[in-house]
Order: sequence, then C-alpha cells, then structure tokens
Amino acid sequence: MNISIILGHPAKGSFNHAIAETVRDAMSGKGYKIFYHDLYAEKFDPVLPDGETLKSGAIAPNIQRYCNEIAGSNVIIIVHPNWWGQPPAILKGWVDRILRPGVAYKFQESDSGEGIPIGLLKAKAAIVFNTSNTPLEREQNVFGDPLEQLWKKCIFDLCGVNKFYRKVYSVVCTSTPEQRKAWLKDVREVVSITILEKLQDENSRES
Repeated sequence: MNISIILGHPAKGSFNHAIAETVRDAMSGKGYKIFYHDLYAEKFDPVLPDGETLKSGAIAPNIQRYCNEIAGSNVIIIVHPNWWGQPPAILKGWVDRILRPGVAYKFQESDSGEGIPIGLLKAKAAIVFNTSNTPLEREQNVFGDPLEQLWKKCIFDLCGVNKFYRKVYSVVCTSTPEQRKAWLKDVREVVSITILEKLQDENSRES
C-alpha cells in the first residue's frame, strides 16, 4: 500500500508538523510505502504556468514525480491550518498543479470540459487534518465550514475518492500541552482505523 502525506504549514515547530510526523510515525514499519511532502520545506512552487492545465501540456520533472506518487497512492492524507476558510496558498497550488487532468480526473471523449468529470485517483480513502483558532461551533454556524465542502465535494469526490474523513483540532492558540498530546493520540487512532478499514475493503473485494 502506498500512502501520500502532504503537509502545508510554514513553521517547522507548528502543531501541523506534529500531526504530520505522528501520521508518518504511525504508518512506519508496517510495510507501507510512504510519500511524505512538507511543501514549504521543499519550496514547492504553487504558481500554475500557462499551458500546464492542458492534459497534453508539458510538465516539469519534479511536478511529474508528485503526479506519479499521488496517482499511485492508496490513501491520501492532507495536513494544513484553516486560513480564511481555505488551505494555505502553497497547498492550493499543489491541488492546481498535481490533481490535474489525466492524473486525478478526466472527461468523456465527446466532452469539451463542460460536463461531469470522471475521477481517476486510485486512492479510495482520504483524510484531512485541520487546525484552527476558531471554535468549531462558530466555524460551522457562522462560516458554514467551507473546508469540509472544498475537500470532500469539490476535490476528493470529483477525483473518485469515496471514503473521506476530516478532523479539526481547535482552539490551538489556547490549547494546553495535555490537550495537544491527546489530539496527537487521536490522530494516530484515526489514521490506524482508516487504514485498517481500507485494507478490509480491499480484502473483501479480492475474496
């Protein structure tokens, strides 16, 4: 099983980094192939150049490597903060450049792009971990929790990933060391349960 972990947070000491490292540690030593990307540390360029949106467009080798990894992943795990109800720009750019036509989705032959996309991703399970300084009740009642709609419906549903789980940890700025420790324990449990369910689904299909 191949697992992609994509982290979008600029500060190395952030709780987002702790989440991503907990995910990687929980999956290490179990025989999985792990693709771990700290987008800021890797200086990922989020700017989509002219022509790259086309299925036949030229793709830089480093971008192609990201595409190949995400196309071959069985589980995709995203970690990022809630900034203005959106992911950080670097992660939005990753979506623009990596979840591209021919990799994450396609249109039918007779379709010029105005129809309903067909998801291509091999992954059937995705997890998104978010941090926030907004209480969950306010996020849902006042803002409508836009990240839930973005990742579940606009991205993963469209790309053919039918098992989606998202967890938000807040309020981070006022959290205690004990709360963060409990949250990281929860991260480990969420990942382990989701991976186990994924394996069980695959085994049932094979039998």
